[in-house]
Amino acid sequence: MAGKTGGRGCKKSVSRSSKAGLQFPVGRVARYLKKGKYAERVGAGAPVYLAAVLEYLCAEVLELAGNAARDNKKTRCDR
Repeated sequence: MAGKTGGRGCKKSVSRSSKAGLQFPVGRVARYLKKGKYAERVGAGAPVYLAAVLEYLCAEVLELAGNAARDNKKTRCDR
């Protein structure tokens, strides 16, 4: 006990989204995949890949909407 250094405390949980470097929730996508009965089993990489694809598509749509709003001298993308 006297020479013990660097004890193991409780570790902070790291989300799968942050591990993958994504903004979209990987855990929620996984839950929806399982709950939706799309397949009997869902692999570990499937929700990460799907969340990345959804994030990419949203980023593309938002960029196009932002460019169109800027061209039309609007500050919001509401319609």
